[in-house]
Amino acid sequence: MTLHATIDRVTDRIRARSASSRSAYLAKIARAAEEGPRRAHLSCGNQAHAYAAMPDKDDLATSRKPNIGIVTAYNDMLSAHQPYERYPDLIRQAAHAAGATAQVAGGVPAMCDGVTQGRPGMELSLFSRDVIALASGVALTHDVFDAALYLGVCDKIVPGLIIAAGTFGHIPAVFVPAGPMPSGLPNDEKSKVRQQFATGEVGREALMAAEMASYHAPGTCTFYGTANTNQMLMEFMGLHLPGSSFVNPNTPLREALTGAAVARAAAITRLGNDYLPAGEVLDERAFVNGIVGLMATGGSTNLVLHLPAMARAAGVILDLEDFHDLSETVPLMARVYPNGLADVNHFHAAGGLGFMIGQLLEAGLLHPDVKTITGGGLEQYASEPKLRDGRVEWVEGARDSLNDRILRPASDPFAPTGGLKQLSGNLGRGVIKVSAVAPERHVIEAPARVFSDQEDVKAAFKRGEFTQDTIVVVRFQGPKANGMPELHSLTPTLAVLQDRGLRVALVTDGRMSGASGKVPAAIHISPEATDGGPLARLRDGDLLRLDAVEGTLTCLEPDFLDRPAVQHDPSRSAEGLGRELFAAFRAHVGPATEGAAVVV
Repeated sequence: MTLHATIDRVTDRIRARSASSRSAYLAKIARAAEEGPRRAHLSCGNQAHAYAAMPDKDDLATSRKPNIGIVTAYNDMLSAHQPYERYPDLIRQAAHAAGATAQVAGGVPAMCDGVTQGRPGMELSLFSRDVIALASGVALTHDVFDAALYLGVCDKIVPGLIIAAGTFGHIPAVFVPAGPMPSGLPNDEKSKVRQQFATGEVGREALMAAEMASYHAPGTCTFYGTANTNQMLMEFMGLHLPGSSFVNPNTPLREALTGAAVARAAAITRLGNDYLPAGEVLDERAFVNGIVGLMATGGSTNLVLHLPAMARAAGVILDLEDFHDLSETVPLMARVYPNGLADVNHFHAAGGLGFMIGQLLEAGLLHPDVKTITGGGLEQYASEPKLRDGRVEWVEGARDSLNDRILRPASDPFAPTGGLKQLSGNLGRGVIKVSAVAPERHVIEAPARVFSDQEDVKAAFKRGEFTQDTIVVVRFQGPKANGMPELHSLTPTLAVLQDRGLRVALVTDGRMSGASGKVPAAIHISPEATDGGPLARLRDGDLLRLDAVEGTLTCLEPDFLDRPAVQHDPSRSAEGLGRELFAAFRAHVGPATEGAAVVV
């Protein structure tokens, strides 16, 4: 199938925009690769330190077997990462079988946005992505690895690991998922109980029971938020093995896929004939494919922040216009909560990513000729893994959806576009996701209520102050102000107001969760209020217009831009729960439109 003209045009635009930075990047990783296997350049003393604890130290010291570095986000407080506890042993065994060795190079932090929602710790969440990249860099700096396995799932972990994989782009990289937990309490029932709690209809005991029935086992949360969007992205970008993202933890197929990932990492080092540095996989076509997957699945808006930072680490420059133009072209093919009632297990059973990739390739909406860890192009990812006699074999994936309420072909989608819109106007530049928003709510014109903290919004709600159509503005939530926390805890409050018949929307320079949906939310507004952005000039009662159809975000008051900007009071976010440690991050972070990053 001929590549769609918009996919071609956007890719060419990114390629031209990135010409200088990408050329410099490729030259950098080529210089690093030219030195050959890294361990050969270490002194005997250096190597002895690196191998001292290893049972196969003689292999490491005297043979040319590939040595695979494991960068792991394991901890047993996060359900998504708890399965990684057993992976190092599995990986070492699989490496030995593949004629290689493996070592845990280092661990990276993995915080949970689900635990920190609405709490001060959420102000460290976005910056944890940069810390993960830095921690991965420390692990790989020992310079004794011929390939790297990256073990991570959730919101900031995969983006941070990709930044590291791009920075160490001369080292082959294979990403190894852990899989989603089995289905529990349906997500829509959980959401209903949350709203009932917000209105006082049920108590905390009922809320706790619902939450525990939803989040109940090892594995990723089953809704289609940022964590599962990350897993989709790794397949669309060719960094997972095909069909591996949504296989449940602690199953024979899951373990066999992990072993196959190790064997593949061992095969693509510079010591063999199939050398595949990570930097060659992470080109502009791979990132375009990732954005196409984001739109087709209705994925998390957090990736609009992460992908520009991830791409920059590989010398590729993305812009909001790229997301907008691809969203206008790519059909929405999936309905997974919060965009529907199904969870990712239902999505996977209906045909999953293999079906979608096959459909999008046939429609000319994906680059087929990319480099992937399989050694082939993206067509390999239209297959699915099966376990035969203890080994993984890939067979043709689903050609038809097994449930058209969850998954539809590109020719008969749920919507003709991906539902992500770029917004611009005199309030700044940002994005809105409308795939779960009713069409009659795509345009909201209403007076503003202006807040500087999400807790103040909840307090006003409890006092009964929202009695008319309202656009809730929560400013001073950008990366420089307080680390750009998600404001997901506002979702039940705003949903209740909407269910009461009010026309409501959110405007913020902060983030919303990948699990948010039905209330229109203009997010990532840049420049942020702390930088004197337009949100700092708003007052209660200003008439605002959020128009997701035309892609505009406007204050309709004629004197609006002539007002002095309200100054941010940083004291609320300056200390407590480690926020002191991130003052330098807040001072040096880039704008949301460029990924809100510190290290790239």
